[in-house]
Amino acid sequence: MKLPNIVVRILSGIIFIAILVGGMLINQYTFAIVFSLITALLLYEFYGLIEKKAKVPIVRTWNILGGFALVLGGFYYAALGSSFVAFVPYVSYLLILFVSELYLKRQNPIHSLAYSILGQVYIAVPFALTNYLVFAYEPASYHSVYVLALFVFIWVNDSFAYLTGMALGKHRLFERISPKKSWEGFVGGAVFSMASSLIFAHFYPNLSILAWIGFSAITVVFGTWGDLFESLIKRTLGVKDSGNMIPGHGGILDRFDSTILAIPAVFVYLVLINHL
Repeated sequence: MKLPNIVVRILSGIIFIAILVGGMLINQYTFAIVFSLITALLLYEFYGLIEKKAKVPIVRTWNILGGFALVLGGFYYAALGSSFVAFVPYVSYLLILFVSELYLKRQNPIHSLAYSILGQVYIAVPFALTNYLVFAYEPASYHSVYVLALFVFIWVNDSFAYLTGMALGKHRLFERISPKKSWEGFVGGAVFSMASSLIFAHFYPNLSILAWIGFSAITVVFGTWGDLFESLIKRTLGVKDSGNMIPGHGGILDRFDSTILAIPAVFVYLVLINHL
């Protein structure tokens, strides 16, 4: 018997959140496993879109391994305080990526290189930076609160942006890229997201109330831009969903689009406020 789409959507959403949150909360090794695998899946989907829709030849497996090496190298560097030797595999990936274009005899090697590097900068680098976030709360000690907060702020923002946008939305936020988004939805999501930051401020006083509010505001703004940028990619490539990896939800890139720009923005924010 085929389950209704709403049931499939709810069940897959629960499993998705359980794996993600469980990976963060159990320990640093489950975090490394879950987030490196998510990175690999995101790269698999992204490079698949480039191959099928942009018609640009890419060695997908090699680029996925490169992103995987960057995230694990970042974890090894952050968790163990090791030297930059942790990034030797990733530097090796880059060297081979460039040298290989001399021998592959592609019609336009610049296109292949450009899209390969785009996937690394767009996906692998942000997820590598999560390793900083989970070791930033307490020096040399794993703590998932910053990454968990980032996802909570995004989920709260998405939910209430949708609800307030449906109820009050009249003024389009970015009609050229995403016709359904409204300024009213953006403001509603931001207000509730910043309100949820007060809960984190109460239980995790390592940051002040004002700093937590700033954290949520940065997440909302860059999360919205991340959502819009992924919409720009899909519109450019002529697809509705990035894939069908998550039943009832579309592609995995559709589920992480907001986090991709929010992660490096939060990284910069925390570095700045910790040095001020």
